[in-house]
Order: sequence, then C-alpha cells, then structure tokens
Amino acid sequence: MKQKYKFFLKRLLYYFYGEKFYKRLNYDWSKSPSRIEILQNIINTRNYKTYLEIGCDRNENFSKIVIDHKVGVDPERGGTLRMTSDQFFQKNKESFDLIFLDGLHTYEQTIKDIDNSLRIIKEHGAIFVHDCLPKKIWNQVVPRIYGHWNGDVWKAIVRARTYDYADTYTCIADHGIGIIFKRKNSNILKLEENNFKSLKFSDYFNHHKKFMNLINHNDINKIFRL
Repeated sequence: MKQKYKFFLKRLLYYFYGEKFYKRLNYDWSKSPSRIEILQNIINTRNYKTYLEIGCDRNENFSKIVIDHKVGVDPERGGTLRMTSDQFFQKNKESFDLIFLDGLHTYEQTIKDIDNSLRIIKEHGAIFVHDCLPKKIWNQVVPRIYGHWNGDVWKAIVRARTYDYADTYTCIADHGIGIIFKRKNSNILKLEENNFKSLKFSDYFNHHKKFMNLINHNDINKIFRL
C-alpha cells in the first residue's frame, strides 16, 4: 500500500513537471514468445555454450536457461555472483556466446552494460537487452513511478544504433528485446541530436520504428545469418 502511494505521489508530480505526452503504443505481448523462449531457442539453434545474465533478481530467467556454462550477476539476489555489473565487467576475464542484459533500467547504466558486453562477446555471439519498447510514458519515466517499469533503456538502443561497429535490432516481443551483434552496422541510424539522454518519449513514439530498427520474432534467425 505504501509503495502504491509513493507511485501515485511521484506520478502526480510528473503531471506538473514532466513531459506532457500521453499517446501510447498498442503492443500485445501475449502474441509473441517470451524472452526465455527466445533465448533458449537461440542457444539451441546456435549451439551456444556460454551465457551471461546481468540483473537476475528472482532468477525468473536465469533458473530456466539450459546451457553448459552460465554466469548470473546481481547486487542483491539471484544468479551466481553478488556484485554490480560495473564490478563484474571490471574483474571479468571470460567471454560469452550470449549475454542478456536486464539490470538497472536506466539509459546511463544500460549503455555502459552494452559497451562492456561488446568487449567480451564472442565472435558470432549476440547481446540481448530487455525492456526496450515501453508502451506509454509512465513505463519509461526515471525514477520509477509505475507498476511495469521499462525505464529509458530504449535510449541506449537508439545510441547503439548509431555505432558503426554494432548491428542493432529490436524484436517486438516481451516488452521489447534489443539484439546487438558486434559487426558492421547494416542500417546505421544518423541523428543530429547526440545527447541521447535528452530524447523525449514523444520522439520515441513518433519515430520508434526508425529508432529501434524493429523486427518480428520470426525474423530473429535471419538477422543471425547476415
């Protein structure tokens, strides 16, 4: 009850001081497979052996992933290592076939996790990023003021789309799943605005197909073959 009251108060303040844009995207996540199904299918079809998950929480994903070797990082609970992602990447000596990022849902932390993951992803591996497609403004406000919180992870995907050394897509499934390969960008995003943090939800709403480089879940295997 106390948590709901805090959310209500923060939301009320946002009405007065935050961005005024209340259109929403009508994604129906029940029509697509879950992130767990997608991750496991990639592991099976690509014969991946090593898996890293950042942000395990209650092990909703981590406990269900079947692979030879997996490492889970979370500062509070879940996974195999109790530390922040920054601490992990500073100490880590391993490389991985598949990395799933579901840690702190802020632009600043997510882009750091993406950049660090690009340094340790194996050749022909892939980085997956959760919560990239918020449906409405409340889902992406930082700090959290709403039930389901995507945060502004989408801004990190937009920035990654401007890298010439990373090929980035967003799958329309399970609140949006970013997919990043360490290879030449096949569809680079060129923006005049380079302060990605300052992007507004209205920018995302009006340009999200271009920004996010959207694909259907049925096309995931195709982008692995590019």
